Amino acid sequence: MSRFSVILFIVAVFLLSLPFWLKENVEYFSGQDSVNTKSQTGNYDLGKKVAFFNGQEVKQPPYIDREISYRQNVLSGEKRIEVDLTNQRLYAYEGDRQIYNFLISSGKWNKTPTGTFRIWTKLRFTLMKGGSKLLNTYYYLPNVPYVMYFANDEVPAWRGFGLHGTYWHSNFGHPMSHGCINMKTEEAAQIYYWANPDLKNKKSINATEDNPGTPIIIYGKSPAN
Repeated sequence: MSRFSVILFIVAVFLLSLPFWLKENVEYFSGQDSVNTKSQTGNYDLGKKVAFFNGQEVKQPPYIDREISYRQNVLSGEKRIEVDLTNQRLYAYEGDRQIYNFLISSGKWNKTPTGTFRIWTKLRFTLMKGGSKLLNTYYYLPNVPYVMYFANDEVPAWRGFGLHGTYWHSNFGHPMSHGCINMKTEEAAQIYYWANPDLKNKKSINATEDNPGTPIIIYGKSPAN
């Protein structure tokens, strides 16, 4: 066998094995796209009507231009959010008092980071996209509601991890995301209006030194899929 034939054989074997290798390493190719931290408006985009989740078209809920009032007053102590990946739950506290206890869906096709974070922006709506068309994990989700992006020194803001409402699945209690914390939309809304930074009568706002974001502590390990 000539050297050229050997090279062709090796290339063919590599190409044939590539899909299997990709499937074994799906988390490296299925994360969310990076976030432009300076161009987030939080506005609903009426021009984006088509949404996809894992390559399948999904229906967006109708847009209702109204704001909802939820608990905002601190009862006693500082606010914090805890996310338990093992049990797929989110807990919200004011001091030692638990205010909320909700089911979530954490990362399945890409890991949700663990550690202590802070909310750096709250967006009433935003576009989220990423994944891989080759692996059928591609998603394009306009107008994701009640988004609270979080970050720390090790996981920068542009990575695009956040808590948010979800219109493309209802399988809460099980990992279903590409790294974010999926929540029922009505429950994400409650956290959105409760958590800091204070909205100051706006729909969306960035955290500042004078108006810092609520800490988010993420721990545990997601159940095996």
